Amino acid sequence: MTNRSDTARPAPGPDCPVPLVPGSAFPDGRLVVAGPPGPAPGTADTGCPEGPGRTGSGPDPDGAVAFVPSGGGWTPGRYAALRREHGSVAPVVLAGGVRAWLVLGYAEVAHVTGHDELFARDAPGPGPWPGADGGPGAGAATDVRRVPSVARALESVDHFELAQGCRRIAQHLIDAFAGSGRAELMTAYARSLSLRAAVLMCGLPPGAEATEGLVRDLGTALAGDGEPVAGRTEQDRPERDRPERNRPGGDGPGGRERSVARGDEAVAAYVRAGERVRRLVAARRAAPGPDVVSGLLADPAGATDEEVTRQVLGLVAAACRPTADWIGNTLRLLLTDERFARDVSGGRLSVGEALNEVLWLDTPVQLAAGRRARRDTRLGGRGIRAGDRVVPGLGAANTDPGIWPDGRAGAENAAHLSFGGGVHRCPYPAPLLADVMARTAVETLLEQLPDTVLAEEAAEPSWRLSVRSRGLVALPVRFTPVVR
Repeated sequence: MTNRSDTARPAPGPDCPVPLVPGSAFPDGRLVVAGPPGPAPGTADTGCPEGPGRTGSGPDPDGAVAFVPSGGGWTPGRYAALRREHGSVAPVVLAGGVRAWLVLGYAEVAHVTGHDELFARDAPGPGPWPGADGGPGAGAATDVRRVPSVARALESVDHFELAQGCRRIAQHLIDAFAGSGRAELMTAYARSLSLRAAVLMCGLPPGAEATEGLVRDLGTALAGDGEPVAGRTEQDRPERDRPERNRPGGDGPGGRERSVARGDEAVAAYVRAGERVRRLVAARRAAPGPDVVSGLLADPAGATDEEVTRQVLGLVAAACRPTADWIGNTLRLLLTDERFARDVSGGRLSVGEALNEVLWLDTPVQLAAGRRARRDTRLGGRGIRAGDRVVPGLGAANTDPGIWPDGRAGAENAAHLSFGGGVHRCPYPAPLLADVMARTAVETLLEQLPDTVLAEEAAEPSWRLSVRSRGLVALPVRFTPVVR
């Protein structure tokens, strides 16, 4: 595959550590297309050919397009429209008036993520969950110096045992709702399974009090991000589905207080989860076992208990949401796309191949963490100046028509960029472990409830309102009740 980037020979330069981590850089989910970005504050104008020649954070008055993503993140259609207007590298203004280059082309994204000496990763933003390039497990390896220790610890996980554990977890979760004939699969299945599987890898057995407490606290902490439901207009959504601030009186007495209370509850749950993990780390320090926590403690670099605690929290958080969204997006396609469902049920497509196709067409992680150009260069025909922010679009790259001219991704081809690239890529073997979790979840559900169909209220999907990720808020289904 030809690299379309015309890049100057890199030279040493500053890291320009300005936070641009997915989740913190886009607090309101807004992205506005505008003129090319200027240099970072305090960076000299180098006269690079495509300088903005203006200031301000709004769209260029010449008619630049405002792009405000709704639920479901960025769809291939939106990427295509942006690509037609701007090419493989688009000038954008992020929430808060932050100017950046959004990279849409496959070769360009691969180049940016693969050349840290030219495009430096921005410093992590605030908050308990570290940022990551993409995919489960990457969040714990924000510091590239820790990547080898994380990789070694993950290599200690036996894939066969993990699959068996995931199948037991899946069966337990299915048994809880099989008799009702209805279920909401994101909450009752996908998120719960991915979280419990991640905790299992840390050495906590299913059903134990410590396990249930950690699952409960982490579930509350991870649910406290305040991302609203999207997909339908606010007027069409049921009252229960609306973001708190959009409910009648939501900003009045009680509305804002309830939102603050949920945030406080999430913070308190995260603190409790941290204490539970600290106790687990101390126990594994005294008596190591065949688990990820013991693997992190055995690192020759000699990580402290507090460092390992943070790594464990990051790993579990990073494994949970992307994997749950991967499961959910796959199940949604199986329930809505006749070709996709027919190929899987007819044996022309294995569940593993179906999951791989979803990573190409409907990847859960849409953006990699932001980069900063270390020096003047060119990318996709654009002049990039030292200090410019560059945001790799993983979802856009995966659907680049330059690599799929017939519009159909090959399910057997695993060259997608859903797990990022370069030194900040989701560390091996985390993608393999995520695949074990997702494949076992989908296979078990199809085996146990083969006549599952979308419930009437799921005719239009409810997506999280996010520019970074693409995941369902809910996936209501119905099936023939099964008495256990």
